[in-house]
Amino acid sequence: MYPAPFAYHRPASLDEALSLLAAHAGAATVLAGGQSLIPMMKLRVGEFHRIVDIGRLHGLSYIERRGDTVHIGALTRHAQIAASPLAREFALLGDVAGGIADRQVRTMGTIGGGLAMADANACWPCGLRTAGARAVCTSPRGVRTIGVDELIVDSYTTCLASDELITEVQVPLPGAGTGAAYIACKRSAPAYPTVAAGVLIALEGGVCLRARIVLGGAGSTTVVSAEAEAALRGSAVGPEQLAKAAELVVGAASPPADARGSESFKRAMLRSLVVEAGQRALARARGEQTTGGHRYA
Repeated sequence: MYPAPFAYHRPASLDEALSLLAAHAGAATVLAGGQSLIPMMKLRVGEFHRIVDIGRLHGLSYIERRGDTVHIGALTRHAQIAASPLAREFALLGDVAGGIADRQVRTMGTIGGGLAMADANACWPCGLRTAGARAVCTSPRGVRTIGVDELIVDSYTTCLASDELITEVQVPLPGAGTGAAYIACKRSAPAYPTVAAGVLIALEGGVCLRARIVLGGAGSTTVVSAEAEAALRGSAVGPEQLAKAAELVVGAASPPADARGSESFKRAMLRSLVVEAGQRALARARGEQTTGGHRYA
């Protein structure tokens, strides 16, 4: 199917892009890598009357360490992130970026676009919330930095103003004794995850000081549970504790039944993914260099 007619703008600078968004207040849609938006346009899912293509803006494609934070430009491609030494230093970034769809999509898709789309099944919202990442948002009025958990408020809905863009993602590097992992269950490599789980665990003396568990594809946005995370804190985390935390966080989820699977199937997969991601996060917290892919079902 072909997209409905639309007006197309290709700004030459960030300032021009912001001016276009302000001038067309709420009627313009931003195109970055296009790997999510273009299929939606072709399927006519939603209305897109005016496209502002920022995909070739200079200065928004980079991944670099500054102190204890990884700074990633919004137009940085998934493949760039996966190939970066920083994705090996913080393996969660490699889990997410290296497992998105196929090589073609990873070469074109961007972290900013993947986050701004706010798809509950997409990889970056779940992975970045697990990492405690922040989004730098720029508008003609200035710059603000907000947590990823605040940025996405509902399915395909963010708190961005109509004249505001995500220009950078900031990911705090885990300290010593901290490990994190992200695992998705997919029907095939190019497909969006059916469900996914991210787990971060910080250890001291073998005891969990801090934990974060995030579910993807389990509701209208990513799902967390303070009770599940509390079940890990203060314990020497093992299979029993991970299984208990998995039950608690999945109990807080509302995975929709759809073409990807039934609710009961998704709940079963989520419990399994939390335990597996938790075991991988634990190994990394202990200094082990572990790798692993996604599940396919």
